[in-house]
Amino acid sequence: MQAWPLSRGRIAAVAFLVAIFGLLGGSRFAMAQTQIAVEFYYASWNFYFVTSFLDEIVNGLTRGARLLAVNGVDVASGADLATLNEGLFSPVLGNRYTFVVLDVGSATPRTVSITAAEVTQAPVQNVGTLPAPNDTVGYILFNDHNATAESGLIAAVTQLKAAGISDLVLDIRYNGGGYLDIASELAYMIAGAKATTGRAFGRETFNDKNPYGFTSARITPLLSTSQGFSGRAGQTLPELGLSRVYVITGGDTCSASESIINGLRGVGIDLIQVEGTTCGKPYGFLPQDNCSTTYFTVNLKLVNDTGFGEYADGFVPGGTGSAANTVHCCAVADDFTGALGDPPEARLSAALQYRAAGTCPPATKAQATERVLVRPPVRENLFLRTNTSPRFAGRSD
Repeated sequence: MQAWPLSRGRIAAVAFLVAIFGLLGGSRFAMAQTQIAVEFYYASWNFYFVTSFLDEIVNGLTRGARLLAVNGVDVASGADLATLNEGLFSPVLGNRYTFVVLDVGSATPRTVSITAAEVTQAPVQNVGTLPAPNDTVGYILFNDHNATAESGLIAAVTQLKAAGISDLVLDIRYNGGGYLDIASELAYMIAGAKATTGRAFGRETFNDKNPYGFTSARITPLLSTSQGFSGRAGQTLPELGLSRVYVITGGDTCSASESIINGLRGVGIDLIQVEGTTCGKPYGFLPQDNCSTTYFTVNLKLVNDTGFGEYADGFVPGGTGSAANTVHCCAVADDFTGALGDPPEARLSAALQYRAAGTCPPATKAQATERVLVRPPVRENLFLRTNTSPRFAGRSD
C-alpha cells in the first residue's frame, strides 16, 4: 500500500490557516482538500484554533477573532469566489495573502499578511496540569490520530503521570480521527494494565466488500506497547490507571476519537462527556489502491469489549438519546472567547464544575447552523492498516 499523506501530518496551505483547525457551516465555498481555519456562522468567519508554534507568524491572532476579508475580498458578500477559495482552501506555496481580521474585544480591524508554506501539524498540544484548585487535573488537547501523535501522546502521558494527576480532561472536540491503533494506545495509557488486561479495545467485523477477503472478526487489543508510528516500536507505554476521564467532544469528534469513548466504556472506565453529540462513525474502511487512486469502501464495523457499537447517531451527553448512547455530563456550546485549556473556557469549566459538584451549568442555546469541520474525507473515516504493518490494526478517522 502507498504511504498515507495523513501519516506524515503535513498539509500545504497558508501557514496560520492550516494551524487554526476550523469549522464551516452554511458556507457557499467549495469543499477543499485542506483544513480550513475559520468558522462560517451567521455570515461571519471566526478563528478558533491557533497552534503555538505559529504565534509569532500570526502576530497575536487568537481564538475567536473574526475573519473579514481575504486579499481584499469580503468573505460574507464578496463575489470573487476564486480569490476566496484560493486564499482559504488552496493557497499557492510561496504566494503572499492578506487577511483582514477583527480581534476579540476590538472595534478596529487589522491586516495580517502571510506567505503560504508547508507546515507540520502538532496533533497533541496544551499538555499540563491546571492551576489550583484543579492542580491534580491533567489536560490534553488532541486533534488528530496521525502518526506524529503517537510520540506526542506518549510524552504527554509521561508528563502527566510524573505530575501525579488524579483526573484527566481529554479535549477531542476537533479530532476527526485517524489510526485506530493510536486510539487503542491512548485508551490503554489512560486506563492502565489492571483495567485492560485480557480485554479488547475493539472487534472489527467485515462485510464482503473488504479487499482482503476477511470473513471472521478481528480484534484490536488495548495496546500496551508503541507500534512504531513515530518512534521505536515495542516500547512499554506509560499508564495513568484512571477509573474516570472527562472528554470534551463535539460534532466533529469522529471515528477513532469515538472509539476512545467506546473502548474505554467497554472496559468499565467512567466517561464524563462535555459539549454535544459526536458525529457517529462506528464503521470503517480497508483502503484499496487502483493505480494512482485509493478507494475507501465501507467494509467493517467496530464494537467494544462488551459488543456495543450502535452509535451511528453519535454519543450523547447529558441524558438524551438512547440509554446505550448516553454518556454522563453536560451539553455546552463552544466558547470562542476562551483559550483552549484555560479553565474559564466554557466546556473545560463545565468539566471542572462536574468534577467538583456533580452538576452541569445551565444548558446553552444550540447554534442555529450545524458546524462542519472542512477537511479531506480521508480524515473522517476508519481505516485498518495492512497486514504488512507492524500489527494489523487500524485507522478510524
